[in-house]
Amino acid sequence: MNKTELVEHIAVHADISKAAATRALDSTIAAIRTTLKEGGTVSLVGFGSFAVTKRPARKGRNPRTGEEIKIKAAKVLKFRPGKALKDALN
Repeated sequence: MNKTELVEHIAVHADISKAAATRALDSTIAAIRTTLKEGGTVSLVGFGSFAVTKRPARKGRNPRTGEEIKIKAAKVLKFRPGKALKDALN
C-alpha cells in the first residue's frame, strides 16, 4: 500500500474527503517525525512504538578491497509492534 492508497482507505472508512484525509495523514506523519527528532518516542496502543536509538561508531571492511574503514555513529529508527498487531497477523 502506498500513500495514495492509504489516503483513499482513510477517506472511505472515515467518511471524509480525500483532501481532508491527506491533511490528516500528513499531520500525523509530521507529528511523529517532530517527536522522534526531539528524542521522544511515539506509542500507539495496539499498533506499536517508534523510538530513536543511537548506533555507535564502528570499524568495517570495504568488501571490494578488504581495506578497513570507519563507519560513523548514527541515529536509527526502531519500531516495536504492539500485541494487538502481532495477534492480528497470526
